[in-house]
Amino acid sequence: MKVLVAVKRVVDYNIRPRIKADGSDVDIAGVKMSINPFDEIAIEEALRLKERGVVTEIVAVTIGTAACQDVLRHALAMGADRVILLESDLELQPLGVAKLLKAIVDKEQPGLIILGKQAIDDDAGQTGQMLAALMHAGQGAFASSITVADGEAVVVREVDGGTETVALKLPAVITADLRLNEPRFVKLPNLMMAKKKPIETIAASDLGVNAEPRLKLLKAAEPAERKAGIKVANVAELVSKLREAGAI
Repeated sequence: MKVLVAVKRVVDYNIRPRIKADGSDVDIAGVKMSINPFDEIAIEEALRLKERGVVTEIVAVTIGTAACQDVLRHALAMGADRVILLESDLELQPLGVAKLLKAIVDKEQPGLIILGKQAIDDDAGQTGQMLAALMHAGQGAFASSITVADGEAVVVREVDGGTETVALKLPAVITADLRLNEPRFVKLPNLMMAKKKPIETIAASDLGVNAEPRLKLLKAAEPAERKAGIKVANVAELVSKLREAGAI
């Protein structure tokens, strides 16, 4: 069975994002970028399914400019068999991404599609669900466990108050939660070998998909700064301070 894994290039999670001076967006000029951590978990799960003999081929796909090749190299270094760059310089939003991924799904015909549950730059958490809807396929969002057998995927997902287990007829879309696995360490020799592997590039404009943005970003702003705390000597002083602040 072939698995398609969608990955996104985002600001590295160790970097504190900055807002542009005019408040128009996040400033990514000169900022370290890396693969979205939840997408890395999705690749790791595909690799584990392959190691268990469930999967025969792993295809990683990303959408963006040529700069996104670095996350595809990372996927190759982890163990992906093939990678595809859907080249586009559009401002992409979840619905546009889902439509473009649907076009790739139609082309590749994978038995399973795995994505991160959300990207850490916009935290939208919508692409997987939208892709499943466009495919008219089952979806297992926020998966913490995946078992595949007999043309069916059994997904355990966390919900309010516990867990929920769903069975999905393949092909299906699954989004990876943080608890699904811990991605393997990528060794330097693997990264070097990945640099020599081919990247299939497809112009997104050739797919006949309308991926134009439908939402307009009005303003980006830093979170409000928190005031410094104070130490109190006892409970009575704490209660007094809370009353002064109008908290009780």
